Amino acid sequence: MIVLILDFILLVVLLILGLPLPFCFGGAIIFVALFTNVSIKGLILWGFSQMISPTLLAGPIFIYAGTLISESGIANKLIDLAKVFVGRIKGSLGVISVVTCGFIGAISGSGFTGIAAVGPALLPRMLEDGYPKGYTTALITCSTVLGVLIPPSITQILYGWLTGTSILACFLSTVGPGVLLIVLLSIINLIDIRRFSSSAHKTKFAKADAIALSANKNGIETKDAITFSINEKNQSKLHTFRIAIPGLMMPIIILGGIYGGVFTPTEAAAVAAIVAMFIGFVFYKQLKISKLFYVTRNTATSIGAIFTMIFFCLILSQAFVLLRMPQQIIEVFMNFTDNKIVVLLIVNVFLIFVGMIVNDGTAIILLAPLLLPLMVNFGVSPVQFAAIMVLNLGMGGLTPPYASLVYLGMRICDCKFEEMAGPVFRFILLAFLPVLILTTYWPPLTLWLPNLLGY
Repeated sequence: MIVLILDFILLVVLLILGLPLPFCFGGAIIFVALFTNVSIKGLILWGFSQMISPTLLAGPIFIYAGTLISESGIANKLIDLAKVFVGRIKGSLGVISVVTCGFIGAISGSGFTGIAAVGPALLPRMLEDGYPKGYTTALITCSTVLGVLIPPSITQILYGWLTGTSILACFLSTVGPGVLLIVLLSIINLIDIRRFSSSAHKTKFAKADAIALSANKNGIETKDAITFSINEKNQSKLHTFRIAIPGLMMPIIILGGIYGGVFTPTEAAAVAAIVAMFIGFVFYKQLKISKLFYVTRNTATSIGAIFTMIFFCLILSQAFVLLRMPQQIIEVFMNFTDNKIVVLLIVNVFLIFVGMIVNDGTAIILLAPLLLPLMVNFGVSPVQFAAIMVLNLGMGGLTPPYASLVYLGMRICDCKFEEMAGPVFRFILLAFLPVLILTTYWPPLTLWLPNLLGY
């Protein structure tokens, strides 16, 4: 147990020092091999046998599909559609950003896709509407966590693969928390928008009146001018809806195919990539051969780095399992307390801390096999724990020092950390933490849909 504690401390120190993740986990593996009887050769052979899993292949394909969605124009068309129908509601752009990030999450399975697709498209419009830049960036960034909550989710695929839990059940477990988070973020936005300048918004509200006034000056009856304006808007709505239909069909095809048993999550990822490519080339014509090669090369580079990290992380996690770390964790907690509420609180705090120093995929691979036996021992369903882990680690993308989503949002939206730090903390405190508490202590939020569909 002392060796395991020292090894975990070494891993945390290496992560805090900012070393590349494979070196951090490699150092921890070497430490285990030096002071225990675990065979590195056996771990490496076991790791390679796991890396060829067809289920694991869904991750990189979804990443590729998400990149294609960003480049194909799908996200922009969905934003235009939402803007047409709710654009006159005060604060509507903030709600659109939240809902669109959730919608894109239902296509790509990743949080990074949401901010890459929604940020550049919505930031200028929200600034024109009176939103502060830091607040806008924070809202879009926090909303991209929905990409790991709204199915399909790459993180949930990893969890299901590692723990032997039904991946479809894991997908369904975060639907309730995801929808609740959308509602809370939207409500906070509608309250906050009242504090911001709305001069641009008022100008937009007066547009129909300006059309009518101009028409009246030119000898056209005001009533006729207003009628003309309404007809024109209705035609515009219909036209925008028609253009957005290909994008709207993507989640129907992907989720319908998965839950209808037509294809597996891995096959769904491939379908998503092919459909996004087809839409980008044929319908929206924003994808070119040169851009496709560029996207493919960059995605392949990212996937190579991710899989190297997964390999080392997987080996270290297996080493901990072979050294009976899960059983020792259970013994420690049982000696400390048998109160389920306290145990869940400690595990949540621990997961939040881990999410602050590593990405969600790494944390899932390292901790799911170690903590799940403890949770099951205290009567927590593996499906519910999937939602608890994913929500905690999704928050980790918003909390320094890791805060990958925050840093990506800063770069894409050209925003300073100090401008968005306050709003991010506000969203975490008022939206994420309440949802986390309900997810942890009220099982029906996560289990009602899987139970309803027989998982």
